[in-house]
Amino acid sequence: MTINTNTSRLFATLLSILFTVSFSQNSWAIAGSVDDLLQMVKEGRVVEAKEHRKREARFLNNKNQQKRLYKNAIKERKNLEKISIKLEKTYDKNSESVTVLQSRLNDRLGTLKDLFSHLQTTAGSAAAQIDNSIISAEYPGRSLFLTELSQKVANSSTLPSIKEMEQLWYELQREIIETGKVSRFTTKIINTDGIESDQEIIRIGAFNLVSYGNYLQYIPETKKIIEYNKQPSGHFGLSALSLRSSEDDLSSFGIDPTRGAILEAMVQTPELSDRIEQGGIVGYFILGLGALGFLIIIERFGYLTVISRRITSQINNVSPDIKNPLGRIFKVYQDNASVDTDTLELKLGEAILKERAPLERFLTFLKIISVVSPLLGLLGTVTGMINTFQAITLFGTGDPKLMAGGISQALVTTVMGLSVAIPIVLFHTIVSSRSKRLLMILEEQSAGMIAEQAEKEHQ
Repeated sequence: MTINTNTSRLFATLLSILFTVSFSQNSWAIAGSVDDLLQMVKEGRVVEAKEHRKREARFLNNKNQQKRLYKNAIKERKNLEKISIKLEKTYDKNSESVTVLQSRLNDRLGTLKDLFSHLQTTAGSAAAQIDNSIISAEYPGRSLFLTELSQKVANSSTLPSIKEMEQLWYELQREIIETGKVSRFTTKIINTDGIESDQEIIRIGAFNLVSYGNYLQYIPETKKIIEYNKQPSGHFGLSALSLRSSEDDLSSFGIDPTRGAILEAMVQTPELSDRIEQGGIVGYFILGLGALGFLIIIERFGYLTVISRRITSQINNVSPDIKNPLGRIFKVYQDNASVDTDTLELKLGEAILKERAPLERFLTFLKIISVVSPLLGLLGTVTGMINTFQAITLFGTGDPKLMAGGISQALVTTVMGLSVAIPIVLFHTIVSSRSKRLLMILEEQSAGMIAEQAEKEHQ
């Protein structure tokens, strides 16, 4: 029973091997019997033995080759060690020679060493100054020699020649002389549209460059001349334009003594239109209210002036003129001359009330504008500050200009609100006082009429 079981297991194993071999990727052939399977296994062992022998041969060949390479590497290392020892001895010898020669050179230089040190400092600082000077726009490449001279003097193995020192003096003197000259030359400039063209340029010393009435900026890094995006306003632009057509030895012109710093600040300063644009919607609304308020003020001034003249002329005129308030009150008095004093007083009071509304028209609206304008300015400021803090949240506080610019824009609406409210309050007070003065005249004349009527009754 045990033998049969073992035989069954062996037969099952062989069948599994049979199906594994028959369905492998390398062969789709089906073994016909166990003998065929045995033959296939035998052939596979022969092939594997051949492969093993080839691998062993390659390994032995590589092993011999590695031994040869190892021996060659040891031999090369010994040769390099000998060369290294030789070079170290040569280096020590040369180092001692250099030390001796350097000491001898320092002894021979003496005080000239300090002279060359000052020469290096002067050449370096002059190169930087000339490179940033607008005179280099007319005479380019001047700083190249000075930079090379500074580097040469810094190298202690070479000494500058007399000719080179004279060239340094020449460049310094030329810079001083050109600072006091006004010259014309033609070169390429880049306008605000980014287009490069040849134009005649007027150079005023080392201070400003002008072309066709426009101030120009010299960029030392790129050696380019560009036109300012925004020109200075007022008489500066006119003086730059007149300088081009001037034929006299003397001509008025606005010079920037800081060589561009003040001019840069001027062109970056926002104009009135820029400030209004910074105010945004709230700013435009404030300006609209201000314009409406000033129109009302003009209308009130004109109306009250005309009415005041008519009332003044009516005081001295006995016949009533219904084109003015006092004349209409006289007309009421004449129409009710036969009534009693109390009735006349009521009639005249009613007439004065009718005249009060035209005289005080729009004054309440002016007061509302004077109150609302600062509040709108405060609203715009709060909104701008919120936007500024949002920008700080996104970009941080590393750039103070970002914070200052945002706060400046936020405060524009407050300035606009106050600029509208202050004059409107002033003019409202003036207009209100004039209307009250006219009403007092009407009340005064009315009281006189009532008094005259009362005297007639007592007689």
